[in-house]
Formats: sequence, structure tokens, C-alpha cells
Amino acid sequence: MFIDKVKVYAKGGDGGNGMAAYRREKYVPDGGPAGGDGGRGANVVLKVDEGLRTLMDFRYNRHFKAKRGEHGMSKSMHGKNAKDLIVSVPPGTTVTDEATGALIADLTENGQTAIVAKGGRGGRGNIRFATPVNPAPDHAENGEPGIERDIILELKVLADVGLVGFPSVGKSTLLSIVSAAKPKIADYHFTTITPNLGVVDTADNRSFVMADLPGLIEGAHEGVGLGHQFLRHIERTRVIVHLIDMSALEGRDPIDDYKKITTELEQYNYRLTERPQIVVANKMDMPGAAENLERFKQEMDEEVKIHSMSAITREGVRELLLTIADELEHAPEFPLHDKETDEEARVVYRHETPIEPFIITRADDGVFEVAGAELERVFKMTDFSRDESVRRFARKLRRMGVDASLREKGAKDGDMVRIMKFEFEFIE
Repeated sequence: MFIDKVKVYAKGGDGGNGMAAYRREKYVPDGGPAGGDGGRGANVVLKVDEGLRTLMDFRYNRHFKAKRGEHGMSKSMHGKNAKDLIVSVPPGTTVTDEATGALIADLTENGQTAIVAKGGRGGRGNIRFATPVNPAPDHAENGEPGIERDIILELKVLADVGLVGFPSVGKSTLLSIVSAAKPKIADYHFTTITPNLGVVDTADNRSFVMADLPGLIEGAHEGVGLGHQFLRHIERTRVIVHLIDMSALEGRDPIDDYKKITTELEQYNYRLTERPQIVVANKMDMPGAAENLERFKQEMDEEVKIHSMSAITREGVRELLLTIADELEHAPEFPLHDKETDEEARVVYRHETPIEPFIITRADDGVFEVAGAELERVFKMTDFSRDESVRRFARKLRRMGVDASLREKGAKDGDMVRIMKFEFEFIE
């Protein structure tokens, strides 16, 4: 089964908790704090494996949670950092944040990696908080929570040459005779429903990768038929080979076919029109094909390269392959993203969504609810079992402006305030 788009949940590992401990050796006077820091949580990392062709591995396994760091220990010992969780993906995979639509990574080369969910840093032990004013602090931090997000993995086949055209114009037949690929071939539309790749060797010992892509129909750029499932794969190709059934056995007009397919490519992505295109008049062994070809040439611009052949008799196939190889010699690389609109054309890591300021709302039961990513991060990193940690958390809220905002919202002494699932009294 060929799978080329999946939704995946990824969560970086939480940092290990810091420890509050003290030195108690018999011959060490005034031992002081000795609680170590927690270890860093693991990242979720995508890595390109050139041995993969589809996203099939994600059909049943779509949750990836990295391990948390080890907790800090006594005697100032640092917890162990967790090993990153490596997830293999095929070359040609783009990674998008589902919530924001932002591109996280565009992975095309073997061994290329991208962090999609960062692990949290380890919490600090009490040795980190010792000061001349407070030489023996009795608090430590919990580990920072790892980033969690839903991401979209989308595979865009990497091929030098893409075969396009209406269904049943001979794309699969051509690929089967010029390479070792064995695509399904039958006398009905949409025999090909997934891309097929084949390595083609020319008579002068040059080679390239050719992709036989599902047939296009009118309205494909709007998702009609196989629509976007097809069009996403043509974005990666350097040369487009447009096959046309010149025999018109299907009852379609070759000129009309050419104009419709060209329009579909342009409507989907205007940059596809920049790619070198070779128009191939196929099925020239059939009656009426020669007359249709003459009429076709009269309608086309002189700049359009037209190559005639018959995939069944193999007449003209050798010359076509040499023409394609010549075109690839000087065909430019076309990055997926336009550098004019996206400075990071090949992103390998983009930081998580900017942390929003806290917001305060009034719940139906009259409780003031305070929410916000930064506030919740500070909350999760606080050890509420220690009074000193609670006092430190209160000071942080005051510095963030939460106290002043609550007063502006009408909070009075004794009112209840809720952060996540926890409630406490507002005290003036």
C-alpha cells in the first residue's frame, strides 16, 4: 500500500526533576545544599532513510512520545539526559504543524534530520538557588514539559522526470518498457492509483528516475478525482513529460487534452509552468494518429517540443529517452518553496509557536481562570510540596503581572483563582 500523507502526534520528553538535598557527611561542617539538576528530556527527531518509499510505517503507529530525563540526585549528581527518539521517514517528506500550518521541515537528502518536538530542560536542584542571603534553599524545580504537537507528514515523490496526461494515454506502458518497474497495466481508466518509480538507462549510458503518476482529469487542482494526491508528486520533478493519445480512440481531442492538462498544472501551482516540458504524441501506430499530429503541430507554438512515438511498437522510444536525458543536463533544481515568499526554502527546524501571554477569564462558577503557555510551563515546573517553591511561584506571578490583572478584572481578597485543574485563594 502506498501512503503519502499522515497525521502524527509527537511529544518531546519532559525534563527530569531537580532535587532538594543537603550534604550530611560527618566531617563536612556546614555541608549546605547538594541537590542535582534533572536530565534533559529527549527530542523527537525525524531522519531520512533512503530505503523507505512510502509512509506505510505510520499507518498503525502514529504516536511518538520521547522519554523524560532522569531526576537529579543527592551529592550534586546530575540526572542522565534521555536519548533522542529517532523516527525514519522517506526522502521527499515535508513536515507541517497542523495547528499553525507552518512548515517545520523539508527532508530530501539521506541522513537529513529535523527536530519536530523538543524535549524539556531538566529542573534545577537546590544547589542552583543558593545565595549569600539564602545559603540553604529548600526548593528545586520540576523538569520543563516537552513540546507536544500534531504534525502532518506529506510525501512528495523524488523523481527527475514525471509522466503526466489523461488516464489510459500510455504512461504505465512507457515506464514498463524503459525500466524494470512493473506497474499495473489494464484497459480501463485509473489503473494507476499510486505513483510508480523506475530507473531508466539510455543508450549512451546516462540514467535518471522516472515517475509514472496517476492520470489527471479536469478539475484536479480542486481535488476532483485523484486531484491533489497526484499533483503533490509532480512538484518535485525537474522535467515534465506530457503524454497525449494522438489516436483519439477515447473520443477526446488531443489539442483539448493538452490545454486541459496544462491548465490543471498551472492552476495547482504556477511554478510548474517553469519546468521544461516535452510533449509526447503516443500511439502513433494507430489509424488517424498521423493526421491528428499534423493538426496538433499547427495549433501549438513553435517553442513546444513535440516527440512522436509508439509505446507498443517501441518506435521513437530510444530517441525520446535521449531527448529527456539531454533536457536533464541543464534542467534546474526546483525547490518546493519559493524563496521570494519564504526565506527558509529548506527548513530543518523551526521553533515552536511563540508563547502567548496569559489570559484571565471568569468561569460560570465565578472562579477566575488564568491560562497561557508560559504560565502553565512555570506552574508545571513548580514543586508545590515545598513552601519555599510555592512562595517563589507567587513572586513569579507577580512579576508576570498576573496579580495586577486579577485586580483589574475585579478579584477581591478571598476569591478563588484556577490555574489548570488547581484552585487557590486570591490574597491581597
